[in-house]
Amino acid sequence: MNNITKCIVSFVCIIGMGSLGGIFTITEIPNWYAGLNKPSFNPPNSLFGPVWTLLYTLMALSFYLIWKQVDSPQKKIAIVLFIIQFILNFCWSIIFFKYHLIQWALVEILVMWIFILLTILHFWKLSKTAALLLLPYLFWVSFASILNAAIFKLN
Repeated sequence: MNNITKCIVSFVCIIGMGSLGGIFTITEIPNWYAGLNKPSFNPPNSLFGPVWTLLYTLMALSFYLIWKQVDSPQKKIAIVLFIIQFILNFCWSIIFFKYHLIQWALVEILVMWIFILLTILHFWKLSKTAALLLLPYLFWVSFASILNAAIFKLN
């Protein structure tokens, strides 16, 4: 597969799969989520879509920068870690929004945070740019973890 195809596949798959998680979110925001007690630092709902679109775009570019590299054991580990954290990302929306399991979502997001950090550390060995592109994602998930914990405590 050439690099142009890898780039297109990276963006389509990551942004596409990331958007699928929104299916579980959108229907619950005006209903279940609106009825939850939330902390004062809870961002407006309108902020989440643009932030996640940007984060998925950065993730896609980061993944592409790793995928296009020459095959190596380090590359394979980095890709596996990326896929694990990405699956955890997708599952969080289901756990939190579809099943309303706030406490389990908190546990899951903390595991996801660890896998994002591991991904960044492994990407760093292969491409510093790819690793740095994931930092906004780590920061946002850090904030989301605190928000998840606050919502759990308040409800």
